[in-house]
Amino acid sequence: MAENRWVVSRRTMLRGTAAVGVSTAGALTAGALRPGPASGAPHGRRVAVLGGGVAGLTAAHELAERGFQVTVYERRALGGKARSIPVPGTGSGGRPDLPGEHGFRFFPGFYQHIPDTMRRIPFAGNADGVWNNLIAMPEARMSRRGGDDFRIPLGFRAKPDPTPDDFRETVGAALATALKMPAAEGLFFANRLLVFNTSCDARRYGQWEHLAWRDFVGAHRRSHEFRALISRTLTSIMVAAKDNLASVRTIGNMGEQFLGNPFEVGNDGALDRVLNGPTNAAWIEPWTALLRELGVEFALGAEVRGLEVRDRRITGARIVDGSGSRTVEADYFVVALAAEQARALWSPDVLAVRPELAAMDRLFVDWMTGIQFYLRRPAEISKGHTAYIDAPWSLTSISQNQLWTRKLAEFGDGTVQDCLSVDISDWNTPGILYGKTAKECTHQEIAREVWAQLQAHLNDRGEELRDADLHSWFLDPAIVWQSEQRRNTNADPLLINTAGSWAYRPEPHGDLENLFLAGDYVRTNVDLATMEGANESARAAVNALLDVAGSDAPRCRMYTLYRAAELEPLRRMDADRYASGQPNLFDVQF
Repeated sequence: MAENRWVVSRRTMLRGTAAVGVSTAGALTAGALRPGPASGAPHGRRVAVLGGGVAGLTAAHELAERGFQVTVYERRALGGKARSIPVPGTGSGGRPDLPGEHGFRFFPGFYQHIPDTMRRIPFAGNADGVWNNLIAMPEARMSRRGGDDFRIPLGFRAKPDPTPDDFRETVGAALATALKMPAAEGLFFANRLLVFNTSCDARRYGQWEHLAWRDFVGAHRRSHEFRALISRTLTSIMVAAKDNLASVRTIGNMGEQFLGNPFEVGNDGALDRVLNGPTNAAWIEPWTALLRELGVEFALGAEVRGLEVRDRRITGARIVDGSGSRTVEADYFVVALAAEQARALWSPDVLAVRPELAAMDRLFVDWMTGIQFYLRRPAEISKGHTAYIDAPWSLTSISQNQLWTRKLAEFGDGTVQDCLSVDISDWNTPGILYGKTAKECTHQEIAREVWAQLQAHLNDRGEELRDADLHSWFLDPAIVWQSEQRRNTNADPLLINTAGSWAYRPEPHGDLENLFLAGDYVRTNVDLATMEGANESARAAVNALLDVAGSDAPRCRMYTLYRAAELEPLRRMDADRYASGQPNLFDVQF
């Protein structure tokens, strides 16, 4: 193998925001709020955004468009988990370094906050800015080890009849056919979807929030195919959750969106979209350029170590950077850090005013991280994402060269023809080569193990992935091998939704008057650790800040998740049934 050369209730809007937001929902189109760079912004308009990931950049964007003087403090690189990462020392002959990344980017059509932001980021030659850099995938491949693979075409147009019987028959037949499951199991799963889709909000929060998805679908009583596809793949691979931990409400919400999306109902676009180039070039760099144009300042290499509190306000943020330790002052503070970083800031002084933040210690994080394999010939694996159903490490991949406008041969040493970008979703299950979990493997062992699991799936009917084609590989640098402990650490773990965790997640604003929270752990409609959740939470934080500031600026536009309007009468009926202690009308075991 080639050596590596580098390594609510549908959330209630805060304090009057809803009324204002509805009246101004259409106000924020591209350029609608462009005051230009703030120069000497008056007292009361200074905002310190702590964190430069998607949540922090979104907050900075929305605030700068409304005339606030914004400084973003980021310890590493702008873009957070969404950024791409140049592979050091790989470029030659005037070519840039090969592009690496935390993991492949996936922009489902039911995302609406992120696309709205993208449309407002100018990009040369694009009428709708960065949004035009999204391209739709025509298919997804499900690859089996030692079994037949199958491809699922994406982009259906015909909307199914929403009556309960036809819903079960149509969706059940489609699932059984597309996923090659027994017809009875397709029908059973369609019925479980119907149960959730016809459940009222009270049941979703009162019952389904506290039940694990695997128990809801009765995975232990079903076939191996059902467990692999419906219980495990749908959660750990598609939505970065664990089927034995994630709640029915969280996974059901996503199922509701995926079901509505192929029929392009209540969505921004196609079911599976990706960027047409490295994330930094196609999105993050144009975004930060726009923010600088709007007057946003960036302090890179700045790590937040604590918050100072007096009289129920944050008076300063303690920052450590190349110059040492200092205290940053501002009128408002937006904490836009990941959950595990944000909760480290909740000192006794902070918790004395916002005691509910202590519950964040009960939020669960785990790993979902990417590795890229650079190839000497194009990888003709799929015209979209591929899920490796029997891979112990829950792998998914996408071949990037077919998607990018700038081809891989223009990077590195000029011999790379493709990049197979792979996400490792399970770091806790032993692999097939070394019998160790990914957390226990060295970087070399991780690369060899992932490559072996890919080959076990792809080469069982022919040689699709050849050792001779492997040029090199790149593992997310957040994964650091600790030789003494014989384990890896991860600087960028992922929030994993667990049953009952809604109660531990905070609102964007509370009793600390000038502190606002933005991040995918904050309560959102999308309710999942995603770029969409980060963007939505930042908008909610900005709206709350505008309320506190007494600003008359238009509020950020907020979107809700799709629900089939035709099923609303059944949801109203379910509200009465839930209130009287009865199960959902369709909640029967087949």
